[in-house]
Amino acid sequence: MISVTLSLFSGRYRKLFLAFLLYIASNSVFAQDEWIDFIVDKDTSVLSVSMDLKYYVQKPNYKNLLIVGTQFEPCMKNGFPVPDSLDGVFSFSDSTAAVISRVTRNELVGILTYKCLAFDVYYVKDTLGIRDSLATMMQRGFENSELYLTLKQDRSWEYYFTNLLPDNITEDFLIDHQYLNDLVLRGDDLQGLRKVRHWIYFNKLKQRLKMTEKLESLKFSIDSIKYRRESKYPFELQVSRMDSITPSKISELTTLMKVLSQVYQGQYDGWGTELIPKE
Repeated sequence: MISVTLSLFSGRYRKLFLAFLLYIASNSVFAQDEWIDFIVDKDTSVLSVSMDLKYYVQKPNYKNLLIVGTQFEPCMKNGFPVPDSLDGVFSFSDSTAAVISRVTRNELVGILTYKCLAFDVYYVKDTLGIRDSLATMMQRGFENSELYLTLKQDRSWEYYFTNLLPDNITEDFLIDHQYLNDLVLRGDDLQGLRKVRHWIYFNKLKQRLKMTEKLESLKFSIDSIKYRRESKYPFELQVSRMDSITPSKISELTTLMKVLSQVYQGQYDGWGTELIPKE
């Protein structure tokens, strides 16, 4: 076992809307507290983040950050676990949780997955004995694994607010990232260009024609136009273009489509693409 200090993913993911968080906290929108999953661009790969939103509203008086993780195998080419490696990931996580809970009061606030590495992010009350206890755990049950450990004072929860909280979280953000997360878990690394399809609906044919012209000027292909008599917005438009679907790029792309849909009085109904597992 080798114990190292790891500086993880200094971040730019902040500016969360307080009103939205209060809505979540008061209405219990998410199961298992308020955990959400999202994907972050990281170098030429992607980082998966699961984090508990409830601590934005109220956090315990724990002033120490603990990040503990290990490498897992086998893993897919995009760095995420295959089903056969999940038992090992869960075993490590359960074992570290038991050790930490015996030593001190704590809260698990996040989980990170990146390039065949898995990390649990805690805030803990006390630090005395944590390093030695985790080292003993590794020697007794994970002697062939490597321990990655960061333990430092973080009175203001800077890591939580800077590295875990995503920018400008909305319902659309959560829907997009649920889709991205599903692609990643199936082996996609989200890199490169691919065909991205979009659906927009209108209640007037004239507005669909105007938006069609605008999208063609932006190099979108018109894949399908349909009329659905029973719908409030019966005039369907399906378009596509070769685009990037990294988290930052898909945000820019869907923002463009939403703005144009509003301009032409349409209803944007989302996007879709093909799965491209990393070879």
